Formats: sequence, structure tokens, C-alpha cells
Amino acid sequence: MARQRFCKVCGGWHRLDAPWPDACWRVPEHARSHLAAPMIIGDGMTPVRSMLDGKIYDSKRALRATYKAAGVTEVGNDVALTRPRRRPDRKGVKAAVSRAFSRAGLGA
Repeated sequence: MARQRFCKVCGGWHRLDAPWPDACWRVPEHARSHLAAPMIIGDGMTPVRSMLDGKIYDSKRALRATYKAAGVTEVGNDVALTRPRRRPDRKGVKAAVSRAFSRAGLGA
């Protein structure tokens, strides 16, 4: 008995010892642009007022050049980066683990 493989194009079975039918060859379609370099990030942006000198900039390069010249680090508005991290309450964690062991009957 010859080995066969299921064809996803026509839904039939084809023998592996015979050549694959031409109608069942699927040409892969790549999700590509016709441009040579589609992943380009532009320099333009909506106008913003610089927190450093108060001028309005619509170019990322010009804004960051003023930051670099002043030796300033651009942070953004993500509060997770600017908010101080809290250290875990070790006594509270230990008490919660002890309560969980007691409720489970493990007597810790």
C-alpha cells in the first residue's frame, strides 16, 4: 500500500510516490509591502512644548538634540518608571503564609 498525504488545497489524498499535482501547489503569499524598507519611523511628530527651554518642537531629532546638549534624560509620562518602588512587608507576608498553613491543617 502506498503512503498518502492529505492535501490542504484540494482536500483530497495524494500518493507520496507520485509527483504532487500542479493544481495543489500553493504559492506562499508573504505579507510584505512593495516598498524596499516599510519599517521606517519618521522624524515628525505633533508639536510639543519642551520642558527644558519652553520652545515648541515638531521634530524628534531637534527636541532630543536640546536634551542631549543640556545633559538631560528623556523619561516620558509612564508613572511606573517615576514612581518609587515599595518594598514588600516581610512580617505581613510571613503572617499570611502562617495563616494559610494553619487553615490547610499543616500546623506551621
